[in-house]
Amino acid sequence: MFQLFRTIQSRPQLVPRWVIFLIDLSMGVVALGLAYAVRFEFAPPAHELEAARQFLPGYLIARSLSMLVFRTYAGIIRFSGSRDARRVLLALAFGSSLFIAMDIAAGSMGMTYPIPLSVAAIELLASSVLLIGFRIAVRSIYERFQTSRPTPVVIFGAGEAGIITKQAVERPSSDPMKVIAFLDDDPSKHGKRIDGAPIHPANDASRILGSQNAKRLIVSIQNLDPARKAKVVDAALNVGLRVMDVPPAQRWIQGELSAGQLRDARIEDLLGRPVIELDATAIAEQVKNARIVVTGGAGSIGSELVMQSLERGAAEVLALDTAETPLHDLGLMARTRLGDKASRLITRITDVRDASGIQSTLAEFKPDLVYHAAAYKHVPVMESQPEEAWHTNVIGTTCTLNAAKKAGVSTFVLVSTDKAVNPSSVMGASKRMAELAVRSFGEDGPMKCVITRFGNVLDSNGSVIPLFKRQIQAGGPITLTHPEVTRYFMTIPEAVQLVMEAAATSAGDDIFVFDMGERVRIADLANRMIRLAGMVENQDIDIDIVGLRPGEKLHEELMSGQENLLPTHHPKILRAARADVDREAVRSTINTSLEALPTMGWKAQEVREAFSRHLPEYHPAESSIQTTDQ
Repeated sequence: MFQLFRTIQSRPQLVPRWVIFLIDLSMGVVALGLAYAVRFEFAPPAHELEAARQFLPGYLIARSLSMLVFRTYAGIIRFSGSRDARRVLLALAFGSSLFIAMDIAAGSMGMTYPIPLSVAAIELLASSVLLIGFRIAVRSIYERFQTSRPTPVVIFGAGEAGIITKQAVERPSSDPMKVIAFLDDDPSKHGKRIDGAPIHPANDASRILGSQNAKRLIVSIQNLDPARKAKVVDAALNVGLRVMDVPPAQRWIQGELSAGQLRDARIEDLLGRPVIELDATAIAEQVKNARIVVTGGAGSIGSELVMQSLERGAAEVLALDTAETPLHDLGLMARTRLGDKASRLITRITDVRDASGIQSTLAEFKPDLVYHAAAYKHVPVMESQPEEAWHTNVIGTTCTLNAAKKAGVSTFVLVSTDKAVNPSSVMGASKRMAELAVRSFGEDGPMKCVITRFGNVLDSNGSVIPLFKRQIQAGGPITLTHPEVTRYFMTIPEAVQLVMEAAATSAGDDIFVFDMGERVRIADLANRMIRLAGMVENQDIDIDIVGLRPGEKLHEELMSGQENLLPTHHPKILRAARADVDREAVRSTINTSLEALPTMGWKAQEVREAFSRHLPEYHPAESSIQTTDQ
């Protein structure tokens, strides 16, 4: 007894378990008494009562043993579920098996049964009802009197995933939820109920969500068409609901979904364009066992190129960058994401503007394929330093291209941008000149030269979405350059697949672009992000219009007026019919610039003159326009 008190004092967290154990055992004794009473119609003979008294110690030992073996006391009673009930039933069945074994043993020795079989059966039933009923009662009382009332939610998707989601969110937790309705596109389900929750047409989402007094919408359907998802989510956001997503089944913990795994819907999932899927066969054939160089390997696009190349079986990947810390982080990320495959990654600090350095690096590594992603890309920064844009984006591309040719590379891929089309910024003009450099220096040999062009990349370094997220977290305001500005958007994996597909399927000397669907209005993007954060635009978060930055367009383009888009093997990948290029003039300009590098290279004026000479479509914006970092 004293030892028990000392245990209680030193480890109070064990008290509930012993209490539950004693309660379960006490209810078992009550069940035994009820079994005798029912069996003998509430008037048991004296000799049966005496037999029961003699059997009681054995009963307590058997029941205690079964409860200890199956740990019926270990669960948290107020959170009891089907697993706890199953554990109780197994423990009771085990104990009753012991009673039957006692009876068989006594019968074989000619002794009186310790307990009649009919009493054992009734006791098993009564114990099951009492022990499981006790847990249900405690859970019900807890749910009824807990301090926070369940949050009413609606689930989009009344299929198997929706049913699993309902079961997960309605388990007791610190953030209790109650499913009050389902939305679904299947007409055969409309008007039916799932565990009391009605199923409504998803096309009527605006009215249903507005009339149900719901606080959250949970999207349970996997691989849902983004345009369809965006429509339903917008209906929820318009009536002030918080929107959450169910993660893919492979990410559920031990195959089970819990409410804690739900995540808030992301703006990246709501841009309304289906994800572009490519046949990876050609990519796999080119990349497997290949030696690959990725310049700008620590950047957003470069790092994903590195990862996908290693995932697809590259023999070795050399990632080049001038940024030490991001290169180090790339190695850590590769080990986390790829495991043993990360051993085939080599990182090296290298400046693509250093002609001799990049040449010796590629000559030593002997790559089969070069992805050239190194570039300066921030429009306002490059607008004030055109010489830096020229030296990295034009000269760096030329140095890497020439080094690749001398190293015997079979395919060279330039990662370009939609800002290179009819450029209005220094950055766009420098990327257009990089394209001309590839066409002028790379099209006269066996090496295939490929140019890829795409729009803004979601969540890349410096993109608008991370900026808006930071501004919302800081309480605003969101800085918007113009209320009507639009942009194309794509995900990082999509962008990388385009680059790799272009390298694998091109016959050489091609410019590839994506059919990226409709442009996204950035003002709508900002409003959606504010509402996804549970706020209201111009009430909780202000939106400030700050004016277009120098060099920034109102609407981006993917081809110039001199280019026509031609179909390819994939309906979402198009090839630009190239305009004529004065290769000799481009080579002369770039070679003159290369000769000036030992004396600090060209100045801003010389860069602008080169743009004017080779890019008649370049129309720089007024430098006096107020800027902001978007």
